[in-house]
Amino acid sequence: MNHLISDNDYSSPKSRAWAEISKKALAHNVQYLQSLLPGRCALMPVVKANAYGHGSGLIAKELHSLGIRSYCVACLSEGVELRQQGITGEILLLGYTHPDQFPLLAEYGLTQTVVDHAYAQALSAYACSDPGKPFALPVHIAVDTGMRRLGESADHIEQIREMFTLPGLHVTGMYTHLAASDTLDEASKAFTRRQIDAFYRLTSELAACGIPRPRLHLQASYGILHYPLKDVDYARPGIALYGLLSSGADTKRYQDRLQPVLSLRARVASIHRLSPGESAGYGMAYTAEGPTTIAAITIGYADGLPRSLSAGKGRVLLHGQSVPIIGRICMDQLLADVTSLPRVQPGDIATLIGSDGPWSISAADLADACATITNELLSCLGSRLERVLTP
Repeated sequence: MNHLISDNDYSSPKSRAWAEISKKALAHNVQYLQSLLPGRCALMPVVKANAYGHGSGLIAKELHSLGIRSYCVACLSEGVELRQQGITGEILLLGYTHPDQFPLLAEYGLTQTVVDHAYAQALSAYACSDPGKPFALPVHIAVDTGMRRLGESADHIEQIREMFTLPGLHVTGMYTHLAASDTLDEASKAFTRRQIDAFYRLTSELAACGIPRPRLHLQASYGILHYPLKDVDYARPGIALYGLLSSGADTKRYQDRLQPVLSLRARVASIHRLSPGESAGYGMAYTAEGPTTIAAITIGYADGLPRSLSAGKGRVLLHGQSVPIIGRICMDQLLADVTSLPRVQPGDIATLIGSDGPWSISAADLADACATITNELLSCLGSRLERVLTP
């Protein structure tokens, strides 16, 4: 086979399609992000949505080897899955858990976000429901400083103070989410500063009430990069941990400091030769204008490759060259015009994200082409993709 892949030099998986996860890039990003934080601040990486498509268990285990001991996920099922894969340390659920599932919080040793005052009362009532077996649920209190999503308002001092005193709750952290830290226009910066000021004003007022200071965290990826803070105990990197930022422009701005962790590959399954006027794919969406050679490649929209990259909007790397996707991307396959590559044969490796010879395609490139963000694109990568660690 005549594949040329510069991202790796090991024996490739035999899967139809797979994601390669670079240990070196992940370690580099961890080190870089940690260097931007005060010495006592620990990373609490966000590994929700299957670690942004990278494989939550695989990423969490690798992060553990790098000294990480705390993680964030979106929901209960993600936390349980990590525990079942042997992940130890603190796992914070950033989202809502239904009261009927509260027993699983204790069973799997998970830390629940308190989404508001009423929810704190519900958690407390559950923890105290059996007088003969009292226990304390570890929680982090979410504070709404302007996101208007989850959290008790930073202005509700008394309600938040009461959360710290409710029986059955062990408040180990308190946090907010910066809604506009990704943009640096004056309005966004002013809004973010107001959020930060509101959060620290709350912490001061709680301290004045005699409430012990919990561990504090405010910064996600863009907050770490744009708003250095001294009084923080955790930072929650998401997309930046994986070597990207949400937009292509932002990713390019940090390309010398963050390294993409994921490459996406698939196989050439078959080769067809079309005569002028012959069509290919669903709906006859492609018609050959001249003698054309096309390759069927074993990846499609069910694997997370956006269908909007059809009809020449997306490209594939093969044999160190870039060739266009033609016709409509199917659920499990796509077609590429390989007329310029006479040596392509079944079994060759095609690159959808990553490098091949002098060419590279980043997830940010694809996201821009689809008018979305890298967070969405990567999070949609399918569970049936094999994920393998590379050096």
